[in-house]
Amino acid sequence: MRTTDHAEENTSAAARQGRQPAPGPGVHRRTALLRGIALTSALTLTLTACGGSAEGEDGGGAAEGEPLTLSVTTFNEFGYEELFEEYEELNEDITIEHNKIDTAENARDSLRNSLGAGQGASDIEPIEVDWLAEFQQYPDRFADLTDPELEDRWLDWKYEDATLEDGSLIGYGTDSGPQAVCYRADLFEEAGLPTEREEVADFLGDTWEDYFAAGREFVAESDSAWYSGSDNIWQGMINQVEVPYQTEDGEVIADTNPEVRDLYDQVLEASVQDELSAGLAQWSGDWSDAFQREETFATMMCPGWMLGIIEGNASEVEGWDIANTFPGGGGNWGGSYLTVPSQGENIEASKELAAWLTAPEQQLKAFDVVGAFPSTTEALESEELLSATEEYFNDAPTGEILAERAEAVETQPLKGTEYLTINVAIQDAINRVDVDGIDDPESSWAKFVNDMEALR
Repeated sequence: MRTTDHAEENTSAAARQGRQPAPGPGVHRRTALLRGIALTSALTLTLTACGGSAEGEDGGGAAEGEPLTLSVTTFNEFGYEELFEEYEELNEDITIEHNKIDTAENARDSLRNSLGAGQGASDIEPIEVDWLAEFQQYPDRFADLTDPELEDRWLDWKYEDATLEDGSLIGYGTDSGPQAVCYRADLFEEAGLPTEREEVADFLGDTWEDYFAAGREFVAESDSAWYSGSDNIWQGMINQVEVPYQTEDGEVIADTNPEVRDLYDQVLEASVQDELSAGLAQWSGDWSDAFQREETFATMMCPGWMLGIIEGNASEVEGWDIANTFPGGGGNWGGSYLTVPSQGENIEASKELAAWLTAPEQQLKAFDVVGAFPSTTEALESEELLSATEEYFNDAPTGEILAERAEAVETQPLKGTEYLTINVAIQDAINRVDVDGIDDPESSWAKFVNDMEALR
C-alpha cells in the first residue's frame, strides 16, 4: 500500500513531467518564445550537421565479470536512488553514476548539446513525452531497444509512441499520467452538492460541457471558483485531440485547426464569462499559495503525480478527494522514457539496466517512493497497485481509480517536433485573458497566430 510519507518528493514531480512554473501575472512571454524558436532552429542544425558517434565499437563495453561503470541521467524525482543500489547489489561488477538534473528543461537542453557534440551523454538518458518527437528526428543518435520479449510489457499507446517508422524502439516507458478529477468534498457539501466519489462522478458527467455545467451550478452556491485556472483545464482538453498542433509531416496547424480554436473558446467562455476560474497560472507562487486557503477552488484535473503536489501544497486543508471520472473519456498527462544514446561505449549493459529499471517490479517501487504511476500492464494489474490508497484523499483507492483511468486512455495526441513550443504559446494566450486580464479572447488569439507564423 502506498503511503503519504513522500509528499515532499511528489511535489517536485511537476518539473519532472516537463512543466515549469509559469511567470507571474502581467509577464508577457512572446519575446522569450521567439528566442526559444531561434534556439531550437540552431540546435536542430547542430544535430543535423554534427556526426554523432555511432554505437560503441564493440557495442558492449567491458567483458563479462570486469568492473563497469554506467551513467544514468534523470531529472527531478524518478524514484531511482534505491533501485540503483539494488541493481549494484545484484550485479557486483557494475557501478552506477547518477546525474540528477534539476528540471526537465535543463535535461532536454543537456541531451541536445551532448547529441550535437557527439559526446557527453550518459549511458542512459531520459526523454519526457512532450519532447519525444523532437529527438525521434535523430534515430541514429540512439540505440534500438527493440526486444521481442518486451513488446507486450507496456500499455499499447506507451509503446507505440516510442516506436519509429522502421519499427525500431527509441525508449523504454517509465511512468504515465492517467487523469481523474480531484475535488474538495467540503466545498461540495457547503454548496449542497454530492460528496461521495460515485455520486460526484455522476454529477461531473461524461463531457466537458457536463463538467462546465456542474461548475456553473457550484459557483451559484459558493464563494469559491470551480477550478484554479484555464491552463489546468487546457491540458486535459488538448490531450484528447488526435492531431492538435502539427500534421504527421510537421506542418503547423495549431492556429488553423478548428478543434483547437473550439477548445480555446470553450475554456475561456467557462473561465471568464461563466466565472468558473480562480484566475491562477499553474505552477505560479499565487497558485501554490491558493491551496493553503480554505476557499479557493473546488476541482482539478488530476493525473497521479498531481496527488502529491496537492497534498504538499494543501497539507493543512482537509476535504480533498478523487473521483473516478474524466471529462471527455480518458486522458494522459505526462510520462517519460529511458533511452540509450548510441555514442556510449556500454550499449548492451545500458540496455539491460534500462530494461530492468522500467520492469513492472521496479515501476511499482518507484510508485511507492514518489508516486510515479506505472505504464506496464503487469504493474497496472497487480494487487500491490490496485490496493493502494491515499490517506490524505479520504483514504481514496487511488491505485484502483488511476488504473481504471489508464485503461480509458486509448491513444496519445500526435505530438510533433514543435509540440512543447506551441503548447507554451497557446497557454500564454489563454493566460493573457484568464490570469493577466490584458487581452480579450480575440486579441490574444491574434498574438498566438503571429507566434505560429514565426514557426513556419
